[in-house]
Amino acid sequence: MTKYDIRKFRIADYEALIKLWKEAKLPYKPKGRDSRKNIEIQLNQPNTIYLVAEFDDKIIGSVFGTHDGRKGWINRLAVTPGYQKKGIGRRLVYKLEKHFHKLGIVIIASLVEDWNKKSIKVFERLGYIKHKDITYFSKRKTSQI
Repeated sequence: MTKYDIRKFRIADYEALIKLWKEAKLPYKPKGRDSRKNIEIQLNQPNTIYLVAEFDDKIIGSVFGTHDGRKGWINRLAVTPGYQKKGIGRRLVYKLEKHFHKLGIVIIASLVEDWNKKSIKVFERLGYIKHKDITYFSKRKTSQI
């Protein structure tokens, strides 16, 4: 594989992003948090950085990063199956980590469902520590978010 680029996500990439997520079997909520409207709102928030990997004008990877000023969060890491195991996911994560470090954020985390063994292995290989002693709570305004 020749060189691919990593760049900031643009809302014009939305359809290609959704295609990527489907190919990578990443669940998404098209009527909730992952709608074009909601992603555009998220994209314009100052605490977000959304990146894509692009090869031959095709989106082949994505990662969304957010932070609360003290901790960075990695979300929506996905790579098209035909391009997996080529270092694209690792490079996306490293670029996001570098962004957080420039902001003075030294704690970076990702929530991964326990059924997603593939993602668990990715984050373990990247040096992330699995915490079995954490219980996750959430509260949603609607069931679609």
